[in-house]
Amino acid sequence: MASSSPAPRAAARAPKRRPLLGYAAIVPFFVVVVAYEFLPLAQLVIDSLIGKESGTPGFENFIKIFTTPLYQQSIWNSVWISLLSAIVGIVVAFLAARFAFEASERVRRVFTLVLNMMSNFSGVPLAFAFMVLMGNSGVLTIMGRSWGIPFLADFDLYGSQGLVMLYIYFQIPLATLLLLPAFSGIRKEWREAATILKAGTFDYWFRIVIPNLMPSILGTLSVLFSNALAAYATAYALVMNNFALLPLQITSKFKGDVQVDAATGSALAIVLIILMVACTLINNHFTKRAAKGREIV
Repeated sequence: MASSSPAPRAAARAPKRRPLLGYAAIVPFFVVVVAYEFLPLAQLVIDSLIGKESGTPGFENFIKIFTTPLYQQSIWNSVWISLLSAIVGIVVAFLAARFAFEASERVRRVFTLVLNMMSNFSGVPLAFAFMVLMGNSGVLTIMGRSWGIPFLADFDLYGSQGLVMLYIYFQIPLATLLLLPAFSGIRKEWREAATILKAGTFDYWFRIVIPNLMPSILGTLSVLFSNALAAYATAYALVMNNFALLPLQITSKFKGDVQVDAATGSALAIVLIILMVACTLINNHFTKRAAKGREIV
């Protein structure tokens, strides 16, 4: 009996080492998070609250932002372009995801492969491709002038029209990839029950399918809005600093040709972060409401 007591004690001590090893493995993750997220964010907040002219703490930089027409226009342009591209992108992506859901397995596989290729085609290469196609001397622009097509001949790629089109282009494949898993949750029994109850196609999709997919749709819409709001490379390659956008204004303050304006740039960055956080919170609210409504149904 005395010889058997050390074994249970050793077995009881062994599991205590595993949590310690687990915590040690998480330490590098916390170091990266603190070094690359919390510390830069704290620095942004501090710089945004230190007035550029006075050098004292306060809201001088934010007052400057919301009273300067250039910064006001930048915020407004970023919001409406992001919102429009997100809405159009989610509508087109929903139709594309529906097509993939109803297609055969082989077609779905090829379709997903094409979507992955399109989702990685963004930034400077995407802007250059649109310049070749729809720039001032682009292929489609010349064809529009020759054939008398006003939309192609008079299309302004280097303005709001071009930015909206580019944003919509890279929003569609991302939204489709995010919606495809949601469509896998549609059950065949829903269609059979709708047919038995003599429900039409419109009733089936707008009263059964879409309400059940609404949490995924709203979540994808939030991702698209945030993705467009913070997009920089594509817009800079296309219009550089010739169009008022929030990310472009932020970059110009930290990479100015004359001097760096970290105070105003940090305040603009905080405004961008607040817009993204507000979008996420609003989306979470409506997503929870949609999920509760689906549970009740």
